[in-house]
Amino acid sequence: MNRTSATAAMDRLDGAAWMATLAGMAGSLVAVGLARFAYTPLVPSLIGEHWFSAADAVTLGAANFAGYLAGALLGRPLASRLPNRALLRALMLTASLAFIACAYPLSLGWFFGWRFVSGLAGGAIMVLVATTILPHIPAGRRGFVSGMIFLGIGLGIAASGTAVPALMRLGLRETWLGLGGLSLLLTALSWFGWPPSAPPQATTAAPVEHAPRHEGRVLRSLYAEYALNALGLVPVMLLLVDYVARGLNQGADVGALCWVLYGVASVAGPVVAGTLADRIGYAAAYRIALLLQAVAVAALAVSGQPLVVGTATVVLGALTPGVVPLVLGRIHELLPRSPSEQRAAWSRATTAFALFQALGGYGYSSLFAHSGGNYAAVFLCGAVALMVALGTDIAVNARRLRRRTEG
Repeated sequence: MNRTSATAAMDRLDGAAWMATLAGMAGSLVAVGLARFAYTPLVPSLIGEHWFSAADAVTLGAANFAGYLAGALLGRPLASRLPNRALLRALMLTASLAFIACAYPLSLGWFFGWRFVSGLAGGAIMVLVATTILPHIPAGRRGFVSGMIFLGIGLGIAASGTAVPALMRLGLRETWLGLGGLSLLLTALSWFGWPPSAPPQATTAAPVEHAPRHEGRVLRSLYAEYALNALGLVPVMLLLVDYVARGLNQGADVGALCWVLYGVASVAGPVVAGTLADRIGYAAAYRIALLLQAVAVAALAVSGQPLVVGTATVVLGALTPGVVPLVLGRIHELLPRSPSEQRAAWSRATTAFALFQALGGYGYSSLFAHSGGNYAAVFLCGAVALMVALGTDIAVNARRLRRRTEG
């Protein structure tokens, strides 16, 4: 057997690895794909059926962002008290229960609390899911598996534009119950797929518990870039449908179609991004992703041509979940021999993203209101944030390479 064949054999995924991958996909689908994105198409019905006022519906949307931030902060402390497998099962059950509870709007506080809980469960799952699974995956397949895990986010975005409107024909309460039932089904299907906490073949080498000083600088830069990436994406998540429907005078049906296009692209994004990273490295793949996002958001700001808007929608739909495995993989590149430090770094990155996502949501909403509904101003702010992230990454990594060369 030649070296290429031997490497391919070593990188082959066995049954346990595939089960873990599918469990991770189910986790991200429940945690973010459904818990966050399924809420968007429900807002008009929540208002129209007099469950809540328009202002309350916006507040309830923010509850999930706040809970997600709390979950990102609490994920690692919770994991220190429970095995990851048991904790992930409990978190998925909690998210499922939150859907069912939301079918009964007993009060604004009740609904807010459960939306917060769904966000908390989602944030904690996102901190733990990949770092629980990837140590059990051959190194040459981790980009692909990361993409498959976060494919669940894309599936949720796609479902928010297709399956949720179909459920709505049964009624608003029935839709919440249906989402809860689907989440319980995914929880059951993933129940035995979660791997044990320790990899099957633990290395005997002494773990590196802390990043080298120069790598620490790159990591801190990566956290800042990921936070800026959130600022770049929030305008699209907030305003894309409204921009097409009202800003471009295309109507609600075309706006909804644009969201479906965004969702379909998001299904392919994580796997394509992860596979690309396996080939060219995570650092290069992430820079390409930042550049494409910046160009796409800027295009929305300066052009309303259907082809331009459609192309930008596809790019941003693919990269909204696609950047997640790229940042996670970049952390693994910088900390290749320290699973505990990888988990800590991923928790910090997720927290930075969650914080700036929440701040960006409120900030952009305020800018949009005070600018008289100026979509271009909001999109340009997002494009600038992405360009700053790209410039920072290029500068920091050029300095890192220069120091390595001089050393």
